[in-house]
Amino acid sequence: MSGLRVINPGLLSLLQDGGRIGHHALGLTTGGPIDRYAFDWANRLLGNKPGSTALEVSFGGLELEAELATCVAITGANNVVTVNGETRKLWQGLVLQPGDRLRLDFCDAGCRNYVAVAQGFDIDPVFGSSATVMRENLGGLDGGKLRSGQLLPCGETTWNQMLRLPESLHPEYPDHLVARVVPGYQYEHFSTVKKRLFFGSEYVVSEASDRMGYRLDGPAVASPIQAMLSEGICLGAIQIPADGQPIVLLQDRQTIGGYPKLGAVLSLDCYRLGQLRPGGRVEFTPISMDEAHNQLHLAAVHFNQVELERVLA
Repeated sequence: MSGLRVINPGLLSLLQDGGRIGHHALGLTTGGPIDRYAFDWANRLLGNKPGSTALEVSFGGLELEAELATCVAITGANNVVTVNGETRKLWQGLVLQPGDRLRLDFCDAGCRNYVAVAQGFDIDPVFGSSATVMRENLGGLDGGKLRSGQLLPCGETTWNQMLRLPESLHPEYPDHLVARVVPGYQYEHFSTVKKRLFFGSEYVVSEASDRMGYRLDGPAVASPIQAMLSEGICLGAIQIPADGQPIVLLQDRQTIGGYPKLGAVLSLDCYRLGQLRPGGRVEFTPISMDEAHNQLHLAAVHFNQVELERVLA
């Protein structure tokens, strides 16, 4: 077995694929990449199947050594990437030869990078997925974050021409986001004053935020619902706990919950939210279900129609 050897795992590096779908009845959450947009681009740049296993690197510090010839693509947060000390570009394929060392510095905008390898990392699925969820000790190599010395198995391949995403299409990672929200059925339980307060205020990403959910600090939105039966939780659900401080639930969310919910953040904006660091600012704006469907359709069409540029390896 050969692949990429972990020299330095960085602050938090996790193997992720498209997510563990269809197991909520067992209490198993979805997992998968926080920024699905950057994850999908990393795989597409290498011609991988959608959802192929890649690395999610939070905040940076990762260093890998190639034990075979292959190609990688790194997308996501603004970061300095080097191969054997020489700076390389994000959002394009990079050739690695045996002995090459790939390093990611620490992000200066955004907080998550994605490292895909040609054909994807060869990780055995658990409940149909390689997605790592540390709370459940599932996925990845051993259910946890990467450690120094581990081998990330992958196949050998040779390339003579790389693909890159045109620079004009690279996303930006500001520290402020306006997130679109589809109101849920419990929305009408909140008073007009509280709804206006929520949509008219700015919230700050808390230090307590993680892959399970982004906790926000700002004007409290008190809920009139004191008790309710637990129910299924979707991606982006905005829970309002007893202290009135919103929590936007993300990929490692619990499968059921009993807090009232204002609605759900559009998945496209969940990806952007997950790139905010603690201290980042968030505002919310309501949209209809139809508008949400339209935005998702337009995003899918755009992704599939982008013409990639070719660069010599």
